[in-house]
Amino acid sequence: MDNNILKSYRDLGVNNVSRETCVYLEKFIDLVIKENKVTNLISRENENKEYIRKRHIIDSMQIIDFIDLNTKKIIDFGSGSGFPSIVLAILMKGQSKELKVEMIEKSYKKSKFLEKVSKELNLNTEVIQKNIFEEKDQGEIVITSRAFKPLPIILDIVEKNYKNYKNIILFMGKSGKEILTETLKKWKIDYETKDSITSNQSFILNIYNAQRI
Repeated sequence: MDNNILKSYRDLGVNNVSRETCVYLEKFIDLVIKENKVTNLISRENENKEYIRKRHIIDSMQIIDFIDLNTKKIIDFGSGSGFPSIVLAILMKGQSKELKVEMIEKSYKKSKFLEKVSKELNLNTEVIQKNIFEEKDQGEIVITSRAFKPLPIILDIVEKNYKNYKNIILFMGKSGKEILTETLKKWKIDYETKDSITSNQSFILNIYNAQRI
């Protein structure tokens, strides 16, 4: 790998990721750019390595500290182009051989892309092409979601179909604080937040327990 690429990750605050992991992440970026020519994965105007590396890869990586490596499964709601699911699966290659990342994605084209990436990068994943409202899992899981559904809808889904979760990790945008404040009027939530390292208008929401009031 070009040392400048490795330096770019370190300049973005990633100091504890191996050169091999960075190689896989760069391969993923290449696959996203290639597929984006035929399938709408990301904005065409942002179809360049530097932007994807910072806005999507690094953004996805910052939740790794909230994931218990003894967990057997991560379930990602609405995986889309693979952020954070594929990024997490790449990180897990060097940390946990047993942890599987399950990606639930309704779109046929995006599901096929996720399967292709998983095969080419030899990742421990499973792609489920299904509407999230129709899927259930009662295992002890970690749930992730990025740019999918609003917080109240995600909590509704979890309450009905994913009762034994360890935690729920969500990426909250510039209106996230207002959404959280409104949600707390109807839900009792045990949570912590972490400022995003890629946007001063965003934060990570890590939920341990949520009960409808």
